Amino acid sequence: MQITETPILEVNNLAVEFATHGGTVQAVRGVSFHVAKGETLAIVGESGCGKSVTVQALMGLIPIPPGKITSGEARLDGQNILNLSPRQANQFRGVKIGMIFQDPMSSLNPTMTIGDQIGETLKVHLGKSQGEAFAMAIELLEKTHIPEAAKRARQYPFEFSGGMLQRAMIAQSLACNPSVLVADEPTTALDVTIQAQILELMQELQKSENMSIVLITHDLAVVARMADRVAVMYAGQIVEAGSVDDIFYRSSHPYTLGLKIAMPSNKHDRDKQLTPIPGSPPDLFMPPAGCGYFSRCPHAMSICRAHLPGVTDMSDSQFSRCWLQEAGAPDVPELHQRKNLPEQQVTATTGPLDAG
Repeated sequence: MQITETPILEVNNLAVEFATHGGTVQAVRGVSFHVAKGETLAIVGESGCGKSVTVQALMGLIPIPPGKITSGEARLDGQNILNLSPRQANQFRGVKIGMIFQDPMSSLNPTMTIGDQIGETLKVHLGKSQGEAFAMAIELLEKTHIPEAAKRARQYPFEFSGGMLQRAMIAQSLACNPSVLVADEPTTALDVTIQAQILELMQELQKSENMSIVLITHDLAVVARMADRVAVMYAGQIVEAGSVDDIFYRSSHPYTLGLKIAMPSNKHDRDKQLTPIPGSPPDLFMPPAGCGYFSRCPHAMSICRAHLPGVTDMSDSQFSRCWLQEAGAPDVPELHQRKNLPEQQVTATTGPLDAG
């Protein structure tokens, strides 16, 4: 897959593991992706696939020990942010890259007012005085559409609703105008109405600030609304990536197909049952030698068990990590397959096939 412009954030071959009493968990295994200026990249996958660990590594939030970044680099505006010291990382966070956490109540200090917490970011990173920081905090709360912002800035987190807490978190993350905003499942704990408002707010601020967003989610409906491009993660790896249209209309990996089929839709008969993905993800204490999806894939071949598939470029915008994209693999009618594309549009990944 070709990169058509210089990315603001580029991650290459990132690997993260955790040492536990039961052994070493290989949580992230060679993840690579890029994000352009003003673009939204959604990283999607089921719980435990490694998507949150990936962005925590970028933010310097992996606890070391037990965590350890074993390989890779992540360049933001050309600087490798994985090599920063704890002090450098603390200065970098919030200024170049901001983060919205899944649960704002556990991420905010219950003993400080909302205005003081936002103002603390401005004092530390921009050198503002207490008065200047508090005034700017009120402006940020107004920007995120919190009513009576001056009054709310003097209140504590327990006095805010879930939706307002998430708006306050967004205000805090935008305090220093970061180039990239990481949003780790920012609407999971919210009801549908408030969820829509938060997503609309993020899009509004992204446009006004020309900001890039890395959105972590397991909700394909959120992906369809927010994303320009999508990376699908499974068992610590990105198994497919492409534009949002590629992922929804030209899925090239069986796991992506499984996610779509399992998603509720109002276009089908109400009596039709959802089709869940059977089985469980592999044990990342001992990752499989081949494709991590082998045991759950309805189209698995014997080569999938023994050999890890390479990356196959489906087009300039899409790639897939699947043996079914090899010449000679069985046809899967519902799957967008490389061998059905014009030859000049693809880059083959060679390897022996055994469909036995």
